[in-house]
Amino acid sequence: MKKTFLTLALFTIGVFTYSLSACTNFIVTKGASQDGSCFVTYSADSHTLYGELYFWPAQDHPAGSMMDVVEWDSGNYMGQIPQVAHTYQVVGNMNEHQLAISETTYGGLKQLDKPNGLIDYGSLIYITLQRAKNAREAIKVISELLDNYGYASSGESLSIIDPHEAWIFELISKGEEMKDAKGRTLKGWTKGAVWVARRIPDGYVSGHANQARITTFPIANGKTSITNKELQKVFNPEVETVYSHDVISFAKLAGLYPTQGKDEDFSFAHTYAPLDFGAARACEARVWAFFYRVNPELARPYEKYARGEDLESKEKMPLWIKPVKKISVRDMMDYMRDHYEGTSMDMTKDLGAGPYSCPYRWRPMTWSLDGKNYIHERATATQQTGFSFVAQTRSWLPDKVGGILWFSVDDVGMTCYVPMFAGINKVPMPYRVGNGSMAEYSPTSAFWTFTKVSNFVYTRYSDMIVHVREKQDKWELGTIQDIASKEKEWAALLEKDEVAGVAQITNYSNQVAQQVVDEWNRLFEYLLVKYHDGNVKVEEHGQFKTEGDRNPQVVFPKQPRYPDRWYRMIVDDCGTNIAAPDEK
Repeated sequence: MKKTFLTLALFTIGVFTYSLSACTNFIVTKGASQDGSCFVTYSADSHTLYGELYFWPAQDHPAGSMMDVVEWDSGNYMGQIPQVAHTYQVVGNMNEHQLAISETTYGGLKQLDKPNGLIDYGSLIYITLQRAKNAREAIKVISELLDNYGYASSGESLSIIDPHEAWIFELISKGEEMKDAKGRTLKGWTKGAVWVARRIPDGYVSGHANQARITTFPIANGKTSITNKELQKVFNPEVETVYSHDVISFAKLAGLYPTQGKDEDFSFAHTYAPLDFGAARACEARVWAFFYRVNPELARPYEKYARGEDLESKEKMPLWIKPVKKISVRDMMDYMRDHYEGTSMDMTKDLGAGPYSCPYRWRPMTWSLDGKNYIHERATATQQTGFSFVAQTRSWLPDKVGGILWFSVDDVGMTCYVPMFAGINKVPMPYRVGNGSMAEYSPTSAFWTFTKVSNFVYTRYSDMIVHVREKQDKWELGTIQDIASKEKEWAALLEKDEVAGVAQITNYSNQVAQQVVDEWNRLFEYLLVKYHDGNVKVEEHGQFKTEGDRNPQVVFPKQPRYPDRWYRMIVDDCGTNIAAPDEK
């Protein structure tokens, strides 16, 4: 995987730090969804990440086989670990058993941002997907990988879902080997990471966006909460919290938590990733926006917290909340398109949105003027998304058709989610690894097709986004309905003849993917013609209106005024220079 991924960076301006972080995860348990699905969303946001769909086929491996570990961010070779006898098929971030894992990077304390092993966070995800069948198995595999081979990344929040459960797993490196005054390894330090995993209660939703969110947690009681030394108990359905045995003792050893501090008062997030203005405004605000969409009354009191204006409040934004209504897969797609519309951080309202209310801001996100510091908002939908997905897991269907990775590339606000079933055995050509790159345009790639549309829409957003929304409604809603009418037939075929069933769902995913890419190419052509040179061509009966008999020409295009608010700002800026004489 030759990918460059945006890791956490902190930019200091004056007296505050602003976190220029990537990625957003929203999580929905089956009891909170309309049809009993579990959902997790992911946007892999990076200015250098190319959008494509990864694929690993299921394989058997000879005894004694080794596997290479290659860092996902850099493509650097890290080393080798023993391979297992059988690895599962993985499509993107979902495997053939409907296990899905996603992440957001929060970084955490800089003194712990040192590798002490060879498993980076990307490898941790994709190795686990190849070795675990469900969320609890995934927790066990992750723990063993960290203990055996160490950890090579900074602070991460993982989302782990299967058809029945949803978990948040937060970890951070223990940093470089700690030594005493005589140069000996300090007693209590071991390689790897410290971590906490919590099951989200059924009927609730959660999320994370580049800021650690697990605070206090139940201390091991042998029933609902255990440490990694008791991993054999993780498969007890009553267990709802699992954590590394040294998550608190290491904090004391490293001087991060008082040695006399009570275990029950220990907060993972407060200790390993203290919240500041940037972490609230650029990160927690995205989770708040999701909570606001699903339960406005409950979320509203935390708006100041999300804005970074109430960080000292004893009452923090909760780890999970209950939505006021059941959530659909299409709702999840729409939540990923959020720009804080209708809130105090609405990106369509200020001067930066331009005359056409564009909810995007080019980087940098932080800037200073006349000795004062300012920010641009960091919303869920952003221009630098490489790929995004809504993972949907459904317990009542066979795994190969029950799991759907609704996949998209480029800016989620203007792209289209297409269904990639967990059981497909071939990635659609427009989304295939190697079809173009960030340095190489490909006319057949989905990424460059969607980018053509989004970059043009940015220029006249309020007018053009209407056409994009029409296409999204047509294809996403239409495909959801189409799948609902076919899935029982596919499930029966898979039970009767798995090879034939896999062929059908693979063909369906490939067909829809190509049709959507073709549709977005036509959309680009339409927008280019309609809004050419800032004009707006007139349409009639679905065609651009023309006049004349022998050599018809398009009728003179509309030339809409800028909004009055925008004209006033122009006048305020340079009115005396452009003023015309009053009419007599």
